[in-house]
Amino acid sequence: MDQHIAFDYAVQLRQLLPQGFAWDFTADSNLAALIGGLAEEFARIDGRSAVLIEEADPRTTLELLSDWERVAGLPDACFGQPDNIAERQVALAQKVSGIGGQDIAFYTELAARLGYVVQIAEHRSARIGMRCDEPLNGADWDFAWTVMVQSFEGDIPSEQSLVAVAKIGDRIGVRLRGFGAIDLECIIRRHAPAHTQVIFAYETEPDALFWMNFNE
Repeated sequence: MDQHIAFDYAVQLRQLLPQGFAWDFTADSNLAALIGGLAEEFARIDGRSAVLIEEADPRTTLELLSDWERVAGLPDACFGQPDNIAERQVALAQKVSGIGGQDIAFYTELAARLGYVVQIAEHRSARIGMRCDEPLNGADWDFAWTVMVQSFEGDIPSEQSLVAVAKIGDRIGVRLRGFGAIDLECIIRRHAPAHTQVIFAYETEPDALFWMNFNE
């Protein structure tokens, strides 16, 4: 509590009281103690109202952060709880202010937020007038698009950065072990148009966990 604000409230309260000898404002009087107590409470409420302004903004909220996250559906099932308060505030602000989209720029930015650099290619079915070297795709390819994961946080992704292993607390449906940008695949599939099929490709392939020789 700011003592300067409490002092200002005490001065205001004294000014609202009648003037005269009956009103004893000496420091050790009961009236002074009463005014001091009321002033401290008004100052406390004043300070809390100032905090409420910060709590109303998802970028600065602290006390109400958990309530904000509950309303916004966080932590996100795709990538879990961020490591610290600042990251939680960023995730909340992005969730609340996000507009969404269905173009390549939107999905590229979505991947960049998670630290990935991607290229997106849209496909189409074979038709008259195509070049001879183009693939003879069926009609279903009109609704398919590929996300090529090129790098992770500026570097070529290693096997360690792209291998996911199930752990205690994971939701039902998480792969026990799999290769890929699990968080990226999850969030892009969630935002992909329902009638489309997303294909993920990686420039880095994992080392095999073991080899089996069927000729022996």
